[in-house]
Amino acid sequence: MEPITLPENFFFGAAMSGPQTEGRWAEGGKLENLWDTWSIENIDDFYNKVGSYVGNDFMTMYEEDLRLLKEELGFTTFRTSIQWSRLLDRDGELNPAGVEWYHRLFAAAGEAGLEIFVNLYHFDMPTYLFRRGGWENREVVDAYENYARKAFAEFGQEVRYWFTFNEPTVEPEQRYQEGVWWPFIKNFNRARTVQYNISIAHAKGVQAFREAKSAGLVRDDARIGLINAFMPPYTKDDPSDADLEAVRMVDGINNRWWLDLVTKGELPADVVETLAERGCVLPVRPGDDAILARGTVDWLGCNYYQPTRVQAPSRDVDDTGCPVFADKYVWPDAVMNESRGWEVYPKGIYDFGMTAARDYPDLEWFVSENGMGIEGEYKNRDASGKVQDDYRIDFVRQHLTWIAKAIEDGANCVGYHYWGAIDNWSWNNAFKNRYGFIEVDLMENYRRVPKLSAAWMRQVATSHIVS
Repeated sequence: MEPITLPENFFFGAAMSGPQTEGRWAEGGKLENLWDTWSIENIDDFYNKVGSYVGNDFMTMYEEDLRLLKEELGFTTFRTSIQWSRLLDRDGELNPAGVEWYHRLFAAAGEAGLEIFVNLYHFDMPTYLFRRGGWENREVVDAYENYARKAFAEFGQEVRYWFTFNEPTVEPEQRYQEGVWWPFIKNFNRARTVQYNISIAHAKGVQAFREAKSAGLVRDDARIGLINAFMPPYTKDDPSDADLEAVRMVDGINNRWWLDLVTKGELPADVVETLAERGCVLPVRPGDDAILARGTVDWLGCNYYQPTRVQAPSRDVDDTGCPVFADKYVWPDAVMNESRGWEVYPKGIYDFGMTAARDYPDLEWFVSENGMGIEGEYKNRDASGKVQDDYRIDFVRQHLTWIAKAIEDGANCVGYHYWGAIDNWSWNNAFKNRYGFIEVDLMENYRRVPKLSAAWMRQVATSHIVS
């Protein structure tokens, strides 16, 4: 394969989150979040009974980890999240120990030569707010706005790049629609209420950022964005009208909803109309249109792992009486990552880029997550103890090749963040699937060990040549 060159100003970095890395779940005034509560209530739901408590011990090892990102991987940026449950107390006021930790982390990132990207919410609501209704309660939306304002005021001179939410389409789906996450709710309409209220919270967060910037509380060069998991939709090669309608609605709920919000300050009218026609009425309040209009961002993060393949549904409503818009379609030519059960389709990131270039031409974006999780990866260690993960090199190479082609064909893509550059705890899968270029050895006190892919990634990140 001929080497591919990415633009000189294209950045490389790592994507992480607070709840999946930090650990010290009950220290320094940190409140319980949803993952802590689930871990307490039923640890058997977690792979190997590894709950939320330790993450990958980042709060102990953060200086070493930052050095690894810079020196072993050649990265210049990394993203993490502030934990709402660590930064604020139950009264919505700053928790001094949490404030001190994040100041220390952001300073250490700068000293390591890494530009830090800070996300405000990564599926980790404080449990006491969830018990008040969570994202179904507009008072919790107001609590998020208070949290965002306090974060901007406290760290605004240290952080240039802010994001309101990570994957706001995932929590409604996993926690409220499919019932995969605690407390295992299965109701499509409630999930859309949550999605709508998160949209309002996002817009309020952006407004809070703009006001903080006008007041001089954040840097003049600071930017605000949103990070979402975008899954380009596909159906059969010879689709029926009903198949195409399934694509329209799945694309509308998962992709266009957020793209329209961050570029136009509105939700896609055709999607909202169809939802209402099918009995799913969003909890709109007077004045919400003006709130949403403030939700336009400076740039966007695109998490890409797999496409969505759908077909016409076999029924109109589910067992709860909620509408069904699509069934899963199994593409016969799909290449699967059997560990994760996800399709590997690198061209999907190109197709997203072309859609963005066509429909949202002024939108700047970057790949904010992309990665490959493998189960039982310790079996691939060589005699020296290094994991031989050629498959990960091939995975990243293919995606970067399609990203380069997208840029060549007009996509406004400016960077790439790899998810889980250092193995981390992954929700109730815990450490089942490993994503990192750097192994975390749980049997050796969370010792960090570079895998084969680390040296390859460093060469790409420092040369911008994909070979």
